[in-house]
Amino acid sequence: MHSTQPLLRSVPVVAAAALALGLAAGPAAAGPGIAVKAIGTTVSVTTSACTQVDGGWGTASLLSSGQTSFAQGRRIALAGTTVSQSAAWQSVPPGTYTVIVVCANNITAGTQSVTVSAASAPAVPATSAPSRGVAGGLGGAARDYGPLTLAVGGTLVGLALIATGWVLRRRSRPYQL
Repeated sequence: MHSTQPLLRSVPVVAAAALALGLAAGPAAAGPGIAVKAIGTTVSVTTSACTQVDGGWGTASLLSSGQTSFAQGRRIALAGTTVSQSAAWQSVPPGTYTVIVVCANNITAGTQSVTVSAASAPAVPATSAPSRGVAGGLGGAARDYGPLTLAVGGTLVGLALIATGWVLRRRSRPYQL
């Protein structure tokens, strides 16, 4: 009878050593199961390699140039479905980063480098303000309505108020025509 205990204990050590060697070798090549992109100051990663374990998909880590291990990076839990899992980091300063995705079953989905450039950050003037107003919604979505939409909406609200007043007046004097 063979025992698998020594083999199971050595798997994390071998995985950690392979990860350290991969990071020490320089910029990592794209993993087979991840896609990384930088838009402005947001870095996002998408994968379909992870499976859900105990309600979680895994963790993604964003490592800056001086960081060498998964634990040192900015870690964020993956969210998604069985088709696709993703994570995103906001307000990332310009520089070159390494993104590593480790699934919930401790399998590395991939490693990829990404560059955030100052030129890709959208320039927003400090005094910018909405021209016609902001409508709150799910997630703080903003919509800028045109004058025709506002006029039609205002007319409908006015008609609704007039109709409500007429109905309430009629109900308060039921015997008059």
